[in-house]
Amino acid sequence: MSTVTARPGSAAVDPRAGTRPSQPVIQARDLVKRYGELVAVDGVSFEVEQGEIFGLLGPNGAGKTTTVEMLEGLRKPDGGSALVLGLDVARQADVLKERIGVQLQTAALYPLLTVEEVIDLFASFYRRSRPARELIEALDLGERRLAFTRDLSGGQRQRLSVALALVNDPELIFLDEPTTGMDPQARRSLWDLIASLRERGKSVLLTTHYMEEAEQLCDRIGIMDHGKVLEMGTVEDLISKRFRERSVRFDDIGELPEERLAALPGVVRVVREDGVVALYTPDVAATIGGLLQATEALGREPANLVIRRATLEDVFLDLTGRALRD
Repeated sequence: MSTVTARPGSAAVDPRAGTRPSQPVIQARDLVKRYGELVAVDGVSFEVEQGEIFGLLGPNGAGKTTTVEMLEGLRKPDGGSALVLGLDVARQADVLKERIGVQLQTAALYPLLTVEEVIDLFASFYRRSRPARELIEALDLGERRLAFTRDLSGGQRQRLSVALALVNDPELIFLDEPTTGMDPQARRSLWDLIASLRERGKSVLLTTHYMEEAEQLCDRIGIMDHGKVLEMGTVEDLISKRFRERSVRFDDIGELPEERLAALPGVVRVVREDGVVALYTPDVAATIGGLLQATEALGREPANLVIRRATLEDVFLDLTGRALRD
């Protein structure tokens, strides 16, 4: 996948001017969104700096998409405020839309237009736009350039959706689960493209279900659940804040209750999730020795026994009590 190259700006009046380099591109303050009795977003606050890739990580229903749609001007907050590129989203959404790119989780594409025609159509909506051929090359859609959008695979539709988000050469790009449905090779290629946006000084707000994606791409991450941001920081900050131990993992053995596991030498935390036990310990040798003694007494062996350092997934489990895929 090639990198999208910059295009000189138009001499016409351009609404992009005015954002100071030092000003955060997103300033969310106590955002709230309700649907009846359900509070989908519950007092969310964070900032995104210029040239930063910021990730919102969370399970389905965490409030990620609703938060992003309020920042894009697609949904009106029930409380709080948001400045995006220095503009009040509630009052200046029309001006803002010239300066941002939006890739929706589910995009409605014109089924009887070709890939090239759809990109040309979206380009016509803006004062300033990118040539279709550049975007088609950047998103590896060359072989499908003349295909109707209805005939695209799920992964190809996602790539086209990202191309449409870049058609106006935006300063800030919102990507909502951009690699859903992509094969591993296409996912890695899109990662390269997203990283290249940062190199060109663009800012990205990314939501994702994939731990590896967040770890690879994001400068900072906010972990959301039940409408709240539970923790925020770099991957290293998030891990070091909560874990100074390694985890000893093995397939769950029902005959070993949690109290027995917690009493093993060195164990400071026990997590049982999806048929796997994780024992967090600063003394791996002592913990494994105690575990083997306990399982031997039962005539069992711990299956799939592994030792690893704490990861972003461990942080997520510790904060939410469930895996990201739930």
